[in-house]
Amino acid sequence: MLSISNDAKTVKGQAYGFLTGILYLTPADLSGHQLCAMAELAECKTPCLNMAGRGVFNIVQIARLAKTDWFFNDRESFMAELIDSIKALVRQAMRQDLTPLVRLNGTSDIRWESIPVTYQGITYPNIMALFPDVQFYDYTKLANRKNVPSNYDLTFSYSGAPAFQKYVNQAIDAGMRVAVVFRTVADIPKSFLGLRVIPGDNSDIRHIEPKNKIVALYAKGPARYDTGPFVVDTLKRVIQIKLAA
Repeated sequence: MLSISNDAKTVKGQAYGFLTGILYLTPADLSGHQLCAMAELAECKTPCLNMAGRGVFNIVQIARLAKTDWFFNDRESFMAELIDSIKALVRQAMRQDLTPLVRLNGTSDIRWESIPVTYQGITYPNIMALFPDVQFYDYTKLANRKNVPSNYDLTFSYSGAPAFQKYVNQAIDAGMRVAVVFRTVADIPKSFLGLRVIPGDNSDIRHIEPKNKIVALYAKGPARYDTGPFVVDTLKRVIQIKLAA
């Protein structure tokens, strides 16, 4: 169910003492179900990481679609399997003397804090409550995700789409950590949107980073060729700001 340190970025997390397990589903509405409510407004459907790395292989896409259908058609057994997968991650982390870390929205934007789960006859408000000693984290384009569990860290995902700016402002006003994808490493500035920029591609360990900062990422997969508002081109942005003035 979980992809464990199966990409270059999460493998880097082991140097920081973490073993990361990620759940990958079929994003946006590609499965016939909407898993990313802000995909249209943020214009991030095309540059989505879904087709980056191992995502280019058909067998990987088929597996993600199968898990997505499972999530919607048999939630109870899906959650039971997910629980077993997290337990397996914890055991593996212990064997390797690492700390387990779980990202449930690898390629989706589900409000996991709002999905109850029943285990051994007990109903928990969400899967994080079942694993209080395990750190969960995600990126999200939903700025109004409040009252999330203390062991669930969220980083807001930026887009420059005009219709999405009010949500960006909400996230900044709420003091959220904001991830921004820049065209290249050379495009990464020292500050952005009035906030200090910190590097984000050294690992995917977001929860240990300060809030109210910009986490700089550089474009990967289809995002490298995207000319929409999701990826920030610093020179292009400067020109647009000058023209607007």
